[in-house]
Amino acid sequence: MKRILTGLLFFTALVGTFASLSFAKVGVGIGTGKIIVDEKLKPGVIYNLPPITIFNTGTETTKYGASVEYRQAQPELLPEREWFTFEPAEFTLEPENAQTVAVKINIPLKVIPGDYFAYLEGHPIVVTESGLTAVNIAAAAKLYFTIAPANVFQGIYYRLISLWKEFEPWSTRISVVIGLVIIILVLKKNLNIEVSSKGKKKTKPISSLMDD
Repeated sequence: MKRILTGLLFFTALVGTFASLSFAKVGVGIGTGKIIVDEKLKPGVIYNLPPITIFNTGTETTKYGASVEYRQAQPELLPEREWFTFEPAEFTLEPENAQTVAVKINIPLKVIPGDYFAYLEGHPIVVTESGLTAVNIAAAAKLYFTIAPANVFQGIYYRLISLWKEFEPWSTRISVVIGLVIIILVLKKNLNIEVSSKGKKKTKPISSLMDD
């Protein structure tokens, strides 16, 4: 009788374990479906994009991450992943909990102007037995933005202004001012050379005047 009772208890515990494993699932959701940046972005500027909210829609505590992804054969230009910064980039969520992720984009000085598209993706981070990270499911917000054309000097100017706003300490601002003054002096020198070259009138050689 004791053996039968022990066997029944073991079978019940085993069934309960398999049931909990079968019903446990990993899930992810995102609170924003589409982000359209109305302002044309300038080369050299760091922008704060609207944040994204990632949800744990599963039934177990899971580690999540944020990344930039693309769609196949998209007509828009592809922004580089290195342009984007997520804060936090990785985090752990219990079931039914959410995390707001701040998103920044750093437009390079040299960039192709035009319309860009990318997915801002949230996904569970699953580490396999071999130590590799696997992404089985994901949720994403569509990001649309346009980069305005600008020359290199404009890009440097916008980068200095962006850094001025980004870093508050006065020591950093002083270095930015010095860099801005150098850029202005270089631009002024180039403009003076161009104006002086345009102001010179062409004269015929003496031999040509005598021939006339």
